[in-house]
Amino acid sequence: MSHGFLSNEFQNSDKIDEVIGLDLTLSAMGMTFCSHRFMPLIVDNDDDNWKRRFFEEETTDNKRLKRTINGGNSDGGMSRSGSNGSLSSLSSLHFRDHILTYSKRYLAAEAVEEAAAAAAALTTGYEGNGVEEDETAYGMRLVQLLIACAEAVACRDKSHASALLSELRANALVFGSSFQRVASCFVQGLADRLASVQPPGTAVGRVQLPPVMNIMDIMSDSDKKQEAFRLVYEICPHIKFGHFVANLAILEAFEGESMVHVVDLGMTLGLPQGHQWRHLIQSLAATRGGAGKPHCTRLRITAVGLCVDRFDVIGKDLKTYAKSMGINLEFNIVESNLENLKPENIKVSDDEVLVVNSILQLHCVVKESRGALNSVLQMIHELSPKLLVLVEQDSSHNGPFFLGRFMEALHYYSAIFDSLDAMLPKYDTRRAKMEQFYFAEEIKNIVSCEGADRVERHERVDQWRRRMSRAGFQATPLRLMSQAKQWLGNNKVCEGYTVVEDKGCLVLGWNAKPIVAVSCWKC
Repeated sequence: MSHGFLSNEFQNSDKIDEVIGLDLTLSAMGMTFCSHRFMPLIVDNDDDNWKRRFFEEETTDNKRLKRTINGGNSDGGMSRSGSNGSLSSLSSLHFRDHILTYSKRYLAAEAVEEAAAAAAALTTGYEGNGVEEDETAYGMRLVQLLIACAEAVACRDKSHASALLSELRANALVFGSSFQRVASCFVQGLADRLASVQPPGTAVGRVQLPPVMNIMDIMSDSDKKQEAFRLVYEICPHIKFGHFVANLAILEAFEGESMVHVVDLGMTLGLPQGHQWRHLIQSLAATRGGAGKPHCTRLRITAVGLCVDRFDVIGKDLKTYAKSMGINLEFNIVESNLENLKPENIKVSDDEVLVVNSILQLHCVVKESRGALNSVLQMIHELSPKLLVLVEQDSSHNGPFFLGRFMEALHYYSAIFDSLDAMLPKYDTRRAKMEQFYFAEEIKNIVSCEGADRVERHERVDQWRRRMSRAGFQATPLRLMSQAKQWLGNNKVCEGYTVVEDKGCLVLGWNAKPIVAVSCWKC
């Protein structure tokens, strides 16, 4: 069930930009809101004159506003002449132009909504009772509150942010509409970020945390988190899709080989039972005895991560299953996070074919600088695998500005929560568990954390292409579109999920919104 205020037209920024004819990149304007205590988004909807007054004020103020680029400031600030002193320039747009363009984005979105409502009225032949229009207006109001609260938190305005959070908590219900539910998760993240805010200029020492591998390593109440993650795997197609495409690519790499080795980074966040490798073992067993073709006689799996106890249980289960399928399985564990992993930690034989598998893992080592990820990719390159399989969330949650990340995450997780609406009844407790104990943890990490604590640094597939290319990897196109579409049908995946090919990668999306991307690379 897709809501009007987060429809595809609204999510597609290119269409909105065409309407208003301006560059409205959120991350470009992310740091410019902090001088405005009051945003034009939060207004009395019955006041028809606020827009005219605001734009007239813009015309007057822009005549007084002059900005110059400060070439000596490496931070890229903005400078303004006048009695108020000077600031450094962040972008080519004028300061108030950011607010103006930001307002135009929402005016354009409202125009799209009105056009859609008019088209629906023409199609049905009547205007209806106004319930849908009220629901859309309510949703837009909730969006406005969220953005205003995020702006107040970014500006360290505790009193204003606290007031907005109180209103949001009363309206963002855990068992409400899909957007109310996703809003409740973002409210939690904003509250956590606000609680950690210190006055400007305050030096705060950071508590040294133990090494972590991924989001599952930093979650408290691990039993509930593990149950939620299991439900995500069973109900949502995201991870299963990644496993399916990854295994097809791995089987192609292993074709005709008798000694094969998979290095699994993170073991799919420690997902119990090793589902991906059960399916691979089954497929390898099915190819035994082919006409004159060599078959796999030994499979080695090396699990890399910190949850050793969980890996040990998975390894024992996989060995038992592999033996029942006639496959000799050797299971090894390397206790290390990726930043500290060395090539010599991985036992590799000259007579085996090596594949490296990363499911929702590499984004955790993307930091503000590229050093950590480059080191990991260099380490993988030194192993000389025949193939590196990369499965990642396809969204931009690692931008330099908080407000830009916030909006990207809001669109991304709204699509996921919409899909859950279509798959499960409203009051299904399984949905609440997935949303509050898994997806909410990702959202809170994106919204409330910074520095080394922020591990959910998802990036788009185009950015991964650039990163992999710089590290010396070459793309291996996936020609598996027909199999992927067949998999959707065979598994009766909810209507609304689609698979598209993007420059050799396969992307699973919900109503054209990318969710997860699979790509393959060779040295």
